Amino acid sequence: MRFGPAALSLSLALGLTASIGQADDRAPNPRAAMLISEGKSALAAGQPQKAIDAFEAALAVDPAHTPIYLDLAEAARREGLQGKAIRYYRDALKRDPENLAAISGEGEALVEKGAIEKARLNLSKLKSLCGNGCEEAEELATAISRGPQPQVLRAEAVMPDAQVTQN
Repeated sequence: MRFGPAALSLSLALGLTASIGQADDRAPNPRAAMLISEGKSALAAGQPQKAIDAFEAALAVDPAHTPIYLDLAEAARREGLQGKAIRYYRDALKRDPENLAAISGEGEALVEKGAIEKARLNLSKLKSLCGNGCEEAEELATAISRGPQPQVLRAEAVMPDAQVTQN
């Protein structure tokens, strides 16, 4: 009987730890899985806005499935919405603070926005978590070395000032 309370608390702690370890690997809701598949297909077809719509619908169906945030962030980056992508990466990091893909993706989005120093902080965090050899750290280091890409100027952005004169 002396070891009863200790054995009980140890078994509870072990059960809790095991359930936490499994919580992250759960499959998404079947409807959400279908929407995620649609979004990935749209992203592969070069339709990021359609992908965002599908991923947002999947998130509404299954808000607890963290990988949806990563998919949303990737689609937002391809649409040129780096600020929105950073928000999605941070939402994923709130749920899983050591998610290497989220840290790397956030760093790449920061580089695309021109925030190189903040991206370097993400790189140092990645290196402390997984070392220099992990794929995510190498991708972020490559993105930092490339630097921010110049923004493409569209014709709509440079409309001449129209001056109307009478004849």
